[in-house]
Amino acid sequence: MSRLITDGRWLRRESGEPFFYLGDTAWELFHRLDREEMALYFETRSKQGFTVVQCVLLAEFEGVTTPNAYGRLPLYTTDGLPDPTRPDTDGEYSYWAHVDYAIRLAAEHGLMLALLPTWGDKFNLCWGKGPVIFTPENALIYARWLGSRYAACSNLIWMLGGDRPIEPEHRPIIDAMAKGLLETAPGHLITFHPRGWGSSLESLPGADYIDLHTVQSGHDAAPGYASEQFLLPLAEGSHKPYMDAEPRYEDHPACFNAELGYFWSAADVRQNAYRSVLAGACGHTYGNHCVWSMNREPGSYFPYRWQEALNHPGAEQMRHVKALRLSHDYFSLRPANELVVSANRGMGQECAATGNGYAYVYAPLGLPFTVELDLLKAQKAIRACWFDPRSGESRLFGILPPGGQTTLVPPTQGQGCDWVLVLENV
Repeated sequence: MSRLITDGRWLRRESGEPFFYLGDTAWELFHRLDREEMALYFETRSKQGFTVVQCVLLAEFEGVTTPNAYGRLPLYTTDGLPDPTRPDTDGEYSYWAHVDYAIRLAAEHGLMLALLPTWGDKFNLCWGKGPVIFTPENALIYARWLGSRYAACSNLIWMLGGDRPIEPEHRPIIDAMAKGLLETAPGHLITFHPRGWGSSLESLPGADYIDLHTVQSGHDAAPGYASEQFLLPLAEGSHKPYMDAEPRYEDHPACFNAELGYFWSAADVRQNAYRSVLAGACGHTYGNHCVWSMNREPGSYFPYRWQEALNHPGAEQMRHVKALRLSHDYFSLRPANELVVSANRGMGQECAATGNGYAYVYAPLGLPFTVELDLLKAQKAIRACWFDPRSGESRLFGILPPGGQTTLVPPTQGQGCDWVLVLENV
């Protein structure tokens, strides 16, 4: 598997082909799964078309104080606290041998891993359980050790941060981790996982070591229905690739409140995916609330076992956004909401993008909209198709004149009836 490199706004393999970052969040994978369960997880996600798995080496759920599936902790202690400079590598089933196994297994399934060295509560407790164990000094040692151990693994991206604000006292810790990784694993890309409603650009201003910028549009209602508003500032503030690394999760209680009785659905997560990609993102991360946590006991807040949620509709449908994106000239796409001259509002607002000889318009509720065909600069005619985000099927609508304004009505309307209009110069 060849390594990833950046190419302007996009990612590609060193061998040349474009790479669409279709991610899944499996934050607790190293901490909670045994090797047989890992095999099920990676095989399923690979078959579903995912290309990246985001996971945490020192996990959120008491990841340095509660053992993994084999009864092992990641770190030895010093003066009663887990010590990042003393990783436990003793034996075939040590914590880090388990990580090694997962990295190899992911590569066998053609999957990249975006590795967080630690969840954020290990350097900024906030609402977590910690304990806080990192300083700039031990963060540098830990990162050098990680980079040295995994420098030869071509299927890795480093993802710093971990869903916490970066206050002035935390920035030296993040910078030290980046320095250690750059010194020992310079061939790997580095990105960042920001807090909710945040971005890597605002969290780490001036951090030249970030190769791929991200946002976390999060799990509330307002940003969920217009997640591209978080991405567009990245396009203005940086010339690097960008994407949403944590939008609404399928099966997540809306606004973190299970008492509302609404859990984000496949339709909700599709909206995030298509809105992000048409905002110029180099990819998109999907998540399922019961999979990232590797939940085993269904309840009011985590309603399914992770094995059951693994095949829920949103996960099965993510492959279609990747297929659509790779079906036309990959490197020329740019946001072009000006293509829609009479967009709807709120949850039904359309978004658009154009590339060399083509355009996409996403209609989240299937409502009628009007497009300005002059912007496509077609010479003779425009071929119009409706792409179904639920099935990945495309149906020809008709041949349109090369200019003027045209109002189009998607095949169905209402919640869950999202469609993509695909326009191609003939």
